Amino acid sequence: MRPTSDPGSGPESHTGADPSAPPRGGLRSFCTPTTLTGSLTELAWVGAHALLYSLGTRTEVLRPDGRFRPGAQSPAVRALFADDPLAARIPVLLVHGLVDNRSVFAVMRRSLRRRGFSSVCSWNYSPLLSDVAQGARDLSEHIEKICQETGHERVHVVGHSLGGLMSRYLVQRLGGDRRVESLVTLGTPHQGSVWAHVVPTPLVRQLRPGSELLQKLAEPAPGCTTRITAIYSDIDQMVVPTSSGRCDHPDLGARNVLVRGVGHLSLPIHRGVVDEVAATLAGVRRVAVTDEAAPAAVA
Repeated sequence: MRPTSDPGSGPESHTGADPSAPPRGGLRSFCTPTTLTGSLTELAWVGAHALLYSLGTRTEVLRPDGRFRPGAQSPAVRALFADDPLAARIPVLLVHGLVDNRSVFAVMRRSLRRRGFSSVCSWNYSPLLSDVAQGARDLSEHIEKICQETGHERVHVVGHSLGGLMSRYLVQRLGGDRRVESLVTLGTPHQGSVWAHVVPTPLVRQLRPGSELLQKLAEPAPGCTTRITAIYSDIDQMVVPTSSGRCDHPDLGARNVLVRGVGHLSLPIHRGVVDEVAATLAGVRRVAVTDEAAPAAVA
């Protein structure tokens, strides 16, 4: 599958047979071979993730154990960091979503290390979290610890679902752009989700379209320097409507990447998504007025 450019309200790449088409909706989105395959993959991953969940309950300690030795890098790794060899050393922090833990990043963490990122770790926030802003403050403290431990002034952040929204709140509302070089969100409800009306807990209520939290995120954010990429899917079962996975804030200049036939929980393990994340963090993808066609991604 090949992401290509599509002019609109902001830079966007699409992954699918028809890049110019908008995300499919309703029953039509479940009537293609790609969608059926993605749905079966999602079901399989839900089962596997349930088995891995208990292994991800402990918070990971940051270690550079994925570092490539000099001279041992593959041609693909050398090509990935050809423009900026030091980019591989910037720490990468993975932040999971609601009712989850770092086990959801088991595949992505290993894949990023194999691609040459020397310091990749994940963070478990409290399962009792009841406020996105508080989660963003806790995330800020954790990032400060990473910077102290590694000696780096900035980090990359990849946030899945709610983890992406907390990360965006940090860089947009709490000055976190001072520490976060780039932010990639996966299946994040930037504009809320109608499913949030089903569960009336304080945290989930903040994910309703038009909530006070989302209104704050819609306010002007001049001067935010973090590069933001929002990856979203046309069959996301949790972000409804699926277009809510886009980050269209005019001051952020986010790059929106649509992938087709990938379920919500499968986004962190999908090979094409992992390739896109790696290329974005390595600086191969750049936000521009009109985004250029990206290299092919493999489903």
